[in-house]
Amino acid sequence: MFLSAAIDHPRIDVGEYTYASAHNPPSDWAASLAPYLYDFSPERLIIGRYCQIASGVQFITASANHRFDGFSSFPFAVFDGPLEGRASMPEAGADTVIGNDVWIGTGAMIMPGAQLGDGVIVAAGAVVAGNVPAYTIVAGNPARHIRQRFQDEIVSALLKTKWWNWPIEHVLANEAAICGADLSALEAAAASLTP
Repeated sequence: MFLSAAIDHPRIDVGEYTYASAHNPPSDWAASLAPYLYDFSPERLIIGRYCQIASGVQFITASANHRFDGFSSFPFAVFDGPLEGRASMPEAGADTVIGNDVWIGTGAMIMPGAQLGDGVIVAAGAVVAGNVPAYTIVAGNPARHIRQRFQDEIVSALLKTKWWNWPIEHVLANEAAICGADLSALEAAAASLTP
C-alpha cells in the first residue's frame, strides 16, 4: 500500500512511492503506524520517498512520552485535561524523520525523535533511537550499528545523486544502475538531468 495515498493525517508527511505492508491491512494506516501521534501533537513524523515498511512496524512519537525527571511519571492531566501546560506533561519532543530509500523490517520500533539517514536498513524487531547515519544497517534492542552498507566515498556519491528525487520515468529507466550498484551509470544518469 503506497502510504501517501492511504494516510491523511496533519502530523504525518510521507514521500511518494513509500509503501507499507501488513498481514492484516489496517483500516487506519496512520493510527497503526504511529498510534501516539495525535492531530494536536506538536511533533511530526516525516518519512521520505521509496521507503519500505514491513508488517508490525511502529513509530513511537514524542507524544507517547511521560515526564520522568520528577517524583512521578504519571500524567495527572488525564483526569481533568487540558493536557497542554500541565506540570505532569512533558515538553514537546523532536520530530521523527526517516530518510529516503529506508527499509524497516518486520516488528521494528522507531523511538521518539529518531533520525534515520537515507538508505538505512533496520533489522526486524530492532528498537531504534537517536541518529542513524546514511546507508547504515542497525539491529537489536537497543539497535546497534551492524555495518555501513558501502564505503564512505560511495555513500557520499550516492547522496549527491539524490536518485529518489528524479522523475519516476528516469528512476525506472535507471533501475539496473540503482539496484545493480553501478555507480558510474548512476552518476551519468544524475548528470543527464542537470542542464
